[in-house]
Amino acid sequence: MLSTLLSQIVNGLVLGSLIGLIALGYTMVYGIIQLINFAHGEIFMVGAYGGLAMFTYLLPTFVQQRWYLALPLLLIAGAAVAMGVAVAMERFAYRPLRHAPRLAPLITALGVSVALQEAVRVFYPGATSAIPFPTVFVPGTWLIPIGDGVPIKYSGVLLVVVSLALAVGLQLFIERSRTGRAMRATAQDRDVARLMGVDPDRVIVLTFVLGGALAGIGGVLYGGYLNNINIDMGFQNGIFAFTAAVLGGIGSIRGAVVGGLAIGLIKSLGGQYLPGGSAYDYVWIFVVLIAVLVFRPQGFFGETERVRA
Repeated sequence: MLSTLLSQIVNGLVLGSLIGLIALGYTMVYGIIQLINFAHGEIFMVGAYGGLAMFTYLLPTFVQQRWYLALPLLLIAGAAVAMGVAVAMERFAYRPLRHAPRLAPLITALGVSVALQEAVRVFYPGATSAIPFPTVFVPGTWLIPIGDGVPIKYSGVLLVVVSLALAVGLQLFIERSRTGRAMRATAQDRDVARLMGVDPDRVIVLTFVLGGALAGIGGVLYGGYLNNINIDMGFQNGIFAFTAAVLGGIGSIRGAVVGGLAIGLIKSLGGQYLPGGSAYDYVWIFVVLIAVLVFRPQGFFGETERVRA
């Protein structure tokens, strides 16, 4: 059925937009310090809980009942909490290991991931199970006038629009701003960038700030879309986001977005049409990843590394 196909494509685009937004944090951190930050998914999760805490404990009822007042405050809260955790993570977990063997920060990232999950589970009231998340945008569904009509929640439209807008804004920031040039210089050669007056530590902190903000915003939008959050959401979507970053070419912002959209579509369409159904959608994602890495190891938009003798 055409309507079923279109519905699955829409669902895939919504999920893919979210994954791409999270993948931007992975790809930026790797581009600057060559670190796979496996705790980035938990930054996304913490941002969602930060937004929920703002709504539950700080906003008056008058504001809670008006989405156009509540939504900006929740996004700011989610981004602020996620940025704070990301900066603390960089300062206390990763910076002391910056010159250590590659395996040390990788294991540390896994440890930070587990620690953040457990911290939220222990200290946030009711976090041992899924918690309802408020509707923070226009309730209801938009019927896209194609065929018999393709439904999409207004919160899903918001998620897609905000994710793509932030990705474009980040790309323009890195390409055209003075700070963006400093980030690209640090990624290319940290020592030479320091000689040119760039402070690599400041650039690295800024990278974690930007990645944390994007993940926190994504967490709030995701909670508003599904109307519930749990401590496992960071790990699952973080795996998808890391896969998207690798698929698109880790270090490439455009690749992270395209990889995220590809993952979302593969999961949605594979669960509907490929053998095994939704029970095997993860399998098809990694089959595609392996195929891409076999024939194009640098990913869709990654550049082939040249090793000089």
